[in-house]
Amino acid sequence: MAPTIILAEDDRNTREGLKVALEGEGYQVFTAENGKEAVDILKKRSIDLVITDLRMPGMDGMEVLKEVQKNSPSTLVIMLTAYGTVENAVEAMKMGAYDYLTKPINLDRFLLIVKRALSLRKLKEDYEILKKEVEERYSFENIIGQSPKMRSIFQTILQVAPTRASILIQGESGTGKELIARAIHHRSDRRDKPFIAIHCAALTPTLLESELFGHEKGAFTGAVQSKPGRFELADGGTLFLDEVSEIPLSVQVKLLRVLQEQEFERVGGTRTIKVDVRIISATNTDLTQRVRENQFREDLYYRLKVVTIEVPPLRERKEDIPLLVHAFIKESSQANKKEIKGITSRALSLLQNYDWPGNVRELKNVIESMVVLSRKDILTVEDIPLYIKEAPSEEVVKIRLGVPWEEIEKELIFHALKKAGGNKSKAAELLGLSRRTLYRKLSSFKKGN
Repeated sequence: MAPTIILAEDDRNTREGLKVALEGEGYQVFTAENGKEAVDILKKRSIDLVITDLRMPGMDGMEVLKEVQKNSPSTLVIMLTAYGTVENAVEAMKMGAYDYLTKPINLDRFLLIVKRALSLRKLKEDYEILKKEVEERYSFENIIGQSPKMRSIFQTILQVAPTRASILIQGESGTGKELIARAIHHRSDRRDKPFIAIHCAALTPTLLESELFGHEKGAFTGAVQSKPGRFELADGGTLFLDEVSEIPLSVQVKLLRVLQEQEFERVGGTRTIKVDVRIISATNTDLTQRVRENQFREDLYYRLKVVTIEVPPLRERKEDIPLLVHAFIKESSQANKKEIKGITSRALSLLQNYDWPGNVRELKNVIESMVVLSRKDILTVEDIPLYIKEAPSEEVVKIRLGVPWEEIEKELIFHALKKAGGNKSKAAELLGLSRRTLYRKLSSFKKGN
């Protein structure tokens, strides 16, 4: 679609001459004899660029600029001015005009400035579309959390994304390791290149090697044609190795070479293939233990963990559960064409007290099940699966009979402080005490010692 331009000029000869020149470049031009006509056109159509004379009867160019900024902020403005009003044109640029031209107009320079302005407009438009797409799909809002541990992860993502560093993401199954990997990729300069993921534990050693590096025709039984591997597919982008701890030693050697040299050969091939790939790997096991057991190469381990991101299990960031629950209710309601408005506080409290061994993935599946099966528009305790309702509470403190009450009280307070990570306000909330009461009791403990 041709770029659209409004040309506001009270001098008919200048207006018609510039219109012919602009249309000769393939632009769609709307002409106006004064500022009011220009603004009327702007309110009715989508306009990329406004070219306006600075001095016109009635509404002048400065007023046109203000109306453009008010009604169509993304539309650019070029001012036309006589030599005696250059200072006004400079003032217009300070107010947001793209550029100005003095009369008599040099046609070549005029068309060049118009071309540059429209190129900038297109660039900004493309950027905003890309930015919106990335933010919608991979923004931190999709990695939900406000806990200190999650905020620290968000900061790390922002720091490491622009670099080439290999990243190892460690955490239990279901904590969202791949989502973090995708967020890193989409905040890097590789965002317009592929993000390729492979689950290393799901394949036999032979298949894994073929999937990673590709194979040539006849390399093994069933290889009826050549096939590129994940490294080739990810060239210029990011390769995500999920459950990297399960890669067999025979494949680890070849993987180490790719990390060091950025080159490899397909299975059954002799041609060296060079690639530019960033590696992000993930594991739910202790890789250092695998190294000690000689199940994982130490040199490969250090190559993979230039930067390490530890993803906490859900039980260690329970303050994030309400955010996750409400987000999953909204997502599941839309996906399943239900109209669930929320959840009762008692039901939310039960979900928050559960340990969630399956982490965020388990919580998401439970919420979807509750949404699908609920007959009301508000989720209640009745909708929660029985195994969660009957799960024992983790808030158990064992105290021997015969212990003095003062010692019991001290044990409970110290347990609450430990659970709250030393945060006295949170510990007081867990105990059902005011902060002042907690501080007074802690002070009495010190005096007693």
